[in-house]
Amino acid sequence: MIKEDLIIDLSKKTGFSNSFSKKLINDFFSSVVNIIKTNKCIIKNIGTFKLINKKERLGRNPKTKEEFIISKRKTVSFIASEKIIDFLNTDK
Repeated sequence: MIKEDLIIDLSKKTGFSNSFSKKLINDFFSSVVNIIKTNKCIIKNIGTFKLINKKERLGRNPKTKEEFIISKRKTVSFIASEKIIDFLNTDK
C-alpha cells in the first residue's frame, strides 16, 4: 500500500474530497514524525513508535567479504498494541 491508496480509501469511506483526505493524511504523518523526534509516540490501540539511535559499526559484504563502515543513523521501531495483535490472530 502506498500513501495514495490510503488517501483514496479515506476519501471513499468518509466522502471527503481527495485533496482534503491528502491534507489529513499528510498532517497526521507530519505530527507523528514530529512527536517521534522529541519522544516516543504512543497511539492508543494501534502501537508505539520509538526513535532508535544506532551507532557507527563495521559491516561486511557477505559476497566479497569486503569490510566497510556503516555510519551512525536514526531509525524508528514500531511495537503493535495487544488489540492489533489479537485482531490479526483471530480467525474471522
